[in-house]
Amino acid sequence: MSAVNITNVTVLDNPAPFLNPFQFEITYECLIPLKDDLEWKLVYVGSAEDETYDQLLESVLVGPVNVGNYRFVFQADPPDPSKIREEDIIGVTVLLLTCSYLGQEFVRVGYYVNNDYDDEQLREEPPPKVLIDRVQRNILADKPRVTKFPINFHPETNENGGQAAHSPDHPSETNVNGEQPPPSPEHSSDK
Repeated sequence: MSAVNITNVTVLDNPAPFLNPFQFEITYECLIPLKDDLEWKLVYVGSAEDETYDQLLESVLVGPVNVGNYRFVFQADPPDPSKIREEDIIGVTVLLLTCSYLGQEFVRVGYYVNNDYDDEQLREEPPPKVLIDRVQRNILADKPRVTKFPINFHPETNENGGQAAHSPDHPSETNVNGEQPPPSPEHSSDK
């Protein structure tokens, strides 16, 4: 069982122009006191075929965290379009919201993001060069894919037969609304 559970993530300002900041209202609960910070990250997947195009948009530390319920707005700058291949800007990609403790990622929330022109004529007859100021992003917020990784929140108790570390090789996947999760958002080739 995790010491920290995300209870809700609300995507704010959606849909929005491609160049607007991302905003998420994150609600989580902490079941045991944690003396170190939680690290929240937002990653934009720039290409389904090549992870070198991924962009870390923001990383924030929150903590130390006591037992209780918490809520905050996580804001991140948009991806730098000059670091995305032109052919990968329009279409579907993935946004990954992760949380780690002591360098161990224990939860990942993946969202599909559809980037398209805000004008019907531009959608039907795309210009030869992407007009980034006319691109609108739409985060498919109603079907996030949540992957949980078991970690050891108190590594110092490991030697005394306390809480043992679990292998992150066997994550558990759920959909926050109980439905069947969509296919894996990570670098899938069916873009």
